[in-house]
Amino acid sequence: MAKHTHQHHWPARLFGAAALLGAAAAGLGALSPGGLGRPGPVEVTGGASVSAYRSLTEAVHDAPGWLGHLLELGSEATLVVLGLLLLGVCWSALRRRDAGAVAGAALIGSGTVVTYAVSEALKLVVNEERPCRAVDGSEAVAACPEPGDWSFPSNHATLAAALAVGLAVRRPRLAAVTLPVAVAAALLRVLVGVHYPHDVAAGALLGGAVVASALLVLGRPAGLLVSALLGRWWGQEAGFVGDDGGRGPVADAEAGQDGADVRLDRAFDQVQPPGDLPVGQSAAEVRQHVALPGRQFGDPLPGGVPPAGPFPGSGGREVRDHPGGDLR
Repeated sequence: MAKHTHQHHWPARLFGAAALLGAAAAGLGALSPGGLGRPGPVEVTGGASVSAYRSLTEAVHDAPGWLGHLLELGSEATLVVLGLLLLGVCWSALRRRDAGAVAGAALIGSGTVVTYAVSEALKLVVNEERPCRAVDGSEAVAACPEPGDWSFPSNHATLAAALAVGLAVRRPRLAAVTLPVAVAAALLRVLVGVHYPHDVAAGALLGGAVVASALLVLGRPAGLLVSALLGRWWGQEAGFVGDDGGRGPVADAEAGQDGADVRLDRAFDQVQPPGDLPVGQSAAEVRQHVALPGRQFGDPLPGGVPPAGPFPGSGGREVRDHPGGDLR
């Protein structure tokens, strides 16, 4: 198999990640209330973010007390839901022996931890006071955090966006669930009165950009590493990484790239079949079945004679030579 089919994508991926992080940094700078290097807390008492904060908190101010507790519980539950989805994706990948998907889940988890650390560092630099203390007349339905627990950016929004965007990138079908849950997590932090809208917007920008960049740049190296580490446990060679959009594994695909274009170093009828046949095999042995994951029955030998015995795998996907060099 060609080991470097996708190497020419590396500069583009690196440039894309750098552009994404640069845009996120610019957005964070624009949303920041200031406070860089200034002593004491920063209080935001006017502007569009404060107006939006007042409107949202007043909408639930006269609601029954139990509703306030329910909203606060819901803001925590969003993170639990996204975390369970990530664990489910990882467990499913382990059961399918999909090293690329395992690596992707690990990158999402580790990237989320990194975004949390960055969010905490920004809080200590900006020192923005919580709106439930800074905005006159505000009455949060949740308990206002203790002084010194700063507001910018929102940790909840950071974590929710990191998990939601990561899962959406790795499994696009989950985007219809994860992205609305992340939006709900951010909105609830404003509704309960503990964050400004610009706090949650900054957190979402931070979390989504960091995890998406990590998947973009580190997806393939992480997939190869996981494949090598878990190859013996799975009883497979370390060259089978990735999947073709959830329908079956792809041989030597780039980790995280669904439907990857997989090419051969030489014609398919010259590939060494299983069984460690010697170099220079006889013409009768050429075009024998090559066992790949997801194939249930072997290709027929010359003359239409089927190979002896079934081959492992249950996907039933056809693998054949293509004149352009693609493995179809």
